[in-house]
Amino acid sequence: MYGGDEASAIVIDLGSHTCKAGYAGEEAPKAVFPTVVGVIDQMDIDGPVHAGVSSGSAVDLQNNNKNHESDRTKEKRKLYVGSQSLGYRRDYMELLSPLRNGVIVDWNIVDNIWDHALRECLRVDPKERPMLLAEQCSSTQEERERAAELMFEKYKVPALFLAKNAVLTSFASGRATSLVVDSGGGLTTVVPVLDGYVLQKAVITSIIGGQFLTESFTKSLEAKGITPRPQYSFKKKEISPGNIQIVDLDFPRTSKGYKLYCQRVIVEKIKECVCRTPDSPYDESAYSNLPMTTYELPDGQIIEVGSDRFKIPDILFNPSLVLTIPGMEGLANIVPKLRSLPKMIIESINKCDVNIRRELFSTILVTFILIWCLPVPPLSEFKGTWTYVKLILYISQLTGGTASMHQLKERIEKDLLEESPPAARVKVFACGNATERRFSVWIGGSILASVGSFQQMWFSKSEYEEQGASYIHKKCP
Repeated sequence: MYGGDEASAIVIDLGSHTCKAGYAGEEAPKAVFPTVVGVIDQMDIDGPVHAGVSSGSAVDLQNNNKNHESDRTKEKRKLYVGSQSLGYRRDYMELLSPLRNGVIVDWNIVDNIWDHALRECLRVDPKERPMLLAEQCSSTQEERERAAELMFEKYKVPALFLAKNAVLTSFASGRATSLVVDSGGGLTTVVPVLDGYVLQKAVITSIIGGQFLTESFTKSLEAKGITPRPQYSFKKKEISPGNIQIVDLDFPRTSKGYKLYCQRVIVEKIKECVCRTPDSPYDESAYSNLPMTTYELPDGQIIEVGSDRFKIPDILFNPSLVLTIPGMEGLANIVPKLRSLPKMIIESINKCDVNIRRELFSTILVTFILIWCLPVPPLSEFKGTWTYVKLILYISQLTGGTASMHQLKERIEKDLLEESPPAARVKVFACGNATERRFSVWIGGSILASVGSFQQMWFSKSEYEEQGASYIHKKCP
């Protein structure tokens, strides 16, 4: 048992797209930065290795991670962590993520991300504060033990707790039982939570997340001859008042991975601004005659986006649409196995015991994180005789007009009504707090770690020294 002190706990949520870190008891994380890191292999370039911190400077380390795909276990690398570091182009720099399909594949990168969050962003001494880490519902025992070893052996934290993402999202909404639908950067996951515990047998996952939609949108734009120009590849020069000239810059030693990353960032912004959920299943003939939407690229080029702004979001509801996009034909063997979001919800509930299905139907928390910019629908109610479904939408950012708001609400209600048992009552709620929509997992951890009755739940350093890392499974079920 950890006695605790006056120091607030640190809460870290390592997501597939961004890492969030901050102090327990606060309303929002202090630090939010990309999970991916820049990597330069020292075997590929000449020059000395300079040691430094992970905030924008190089970190010299040995790649001894046995789970990583590389066979060179003693290769020296420079890592660049944080938004500022990734925004600066460097020769031969590639981009790597420590996660793949929700599984950690490179603990060295995770270590440097944690170090950047603690020492450079929060500027705290981890020896003085307990640590709450949000983890994927698919985390293995080996991953949990490795996290405990790093926190206690390297960072010397006094206490640690690991909590499932879905449980924290449920707590953030003030509920201990719910069905959490989390569509993040890498995966879409449907997770039943009963009294604060994840029902693993009913967890449903799909590869259709924010990155999947961005990739689909990029391929669709490229098929139309639209390829965003990375911001590092040009500069703007004013040749006369009000007359701006674009000057191309040549950096032949820029890696293809970094160029692709910069292009994806631009496509994500386009997606957030123009994409809207259609109110009915997408049909090419019906949506091809709609007015085009214009968007200005960073280099000043004006592009027009037509039916793609409805087609890309509808992939969540109809995965087979991705096969109609040029360049995505390679997924022909995978797409038939993918299910729509409403079907995933119904399947997850049906895998649960009959006596708790009614309660899960009555509390469905849908969190759309980093997919595209969705408008907030108005509250509406549909009368029924059997039960009701609550869809609490935590949406990343809010734009759009009244028509788009109505489309989103009606589409989710309509599809769930078709998949739900007869006479089901569907009720949609939209949270008005943008912070809660973006950081529901982190906020749940902030609430949990600040509750007085939770303090006896910590996995203390003394328990780790006595029982070992495997004891984490008993303290953090």
